[in-house]
Amino acid sequence: MAKDSYLVGLIGSGIGPSLSPALHEREADRQGLRLLYRLIDIDTLGVPPEAVGDLVRSAHGLGFDGLNITHPCKQLVLEHLDALSPQAEALGAVNTVVFEGGRATGHNTDVTGFAASFARGLPDAPLERVVQLGAGGAGAAVAHATLTLGAGRVTVVDALPERAAALADSLDRHFGAGRAAAAAPDALADLLTGADGVVHATPTGMAAHPGLPFPAGLLHPGLWVAEVVYRPLETELLRTARELGCATLDGGGMAAFQAADAFRLFTGREPDSARMVADIAGIAAADEPTAESAGGTVGARK
Repeated sequence: MAKDSYLVGLIGSGIGPSLSPALHEREADRQGLRLLYRLIDIDTLGVPPEAVGDLVRSAHGLGFDGLNITHPCKQLVLEHLDALSPQAEALGAVNTVVFEGGRATGHNTDVTGFAASFARGLPDAPLERVVQLGAGGAGAAVAHATLTLGAGRVTVVDALPERAAALADSLDRHFGAGRAAAAAPDALADLLTGADGVVHATPTGMAAHPGLPFPAGLLHPGLWVAEVVYRPLETELLRTARELGCATLDGGGMAAFQAADAFRLFTGREPDSARMVADIAGIAAADEPTAESAGGTVGARK
């Protein structure tokens, strides 16, 4: 018999403003399910990111059905799991853990979440030359998604050159030689001049990290701009890009679609993704001033 009640949670740092509890619980209510979503904030607990293994084991022992995992634990959790989905293994990062049959299996719904959001929000965007800022956990996921969508070449730019190079090498191994490259921030001006679009996957633009990730003068109307940050939904980058006539995509869609995919993994039920996209826009709009005045932010975090 199918279950009708679920206990899930989120492990990460600074996750107080997360929209995941509301997203999952609202969708469960509409489907006649009882779902309780708990936040397990390592900052509140006073434990380091390396404690993620103990937290996962404790949650499993306490009867949780699954967990979302976010910064800074997406890679640290790998060694504490019994199995990985092919996508999580290829990425080397997990954002969803499902407990079933005594086993903990890691998945990554960030990739599918960004891909679905991009296909919905920028369906006709050219993808021959894409520049991506950020090579962290979210960056790895969206780079995989962008190449899966058919991008000809993704150039990864990061403040840490070795991190950008490692991601580009990983992408080349997975998608084929020449599909990815790494570049230093000082190459951005030249890169954006000839690019079709730019994906932004750094914390800049979050309520606690306001501002632009690069000078506004580097934007031009021929670029599309996709954002991973969703708190606030309209970052300074998106606002500036829109004013210049760029096609834009906010981070809300990725947050909603990755949550929908995680909901499916947790419950085995089919979520209404469009309804969850509407939810995230409504929730974010309703509490944005409070979140910003409190200095709280999760950005790409769940």
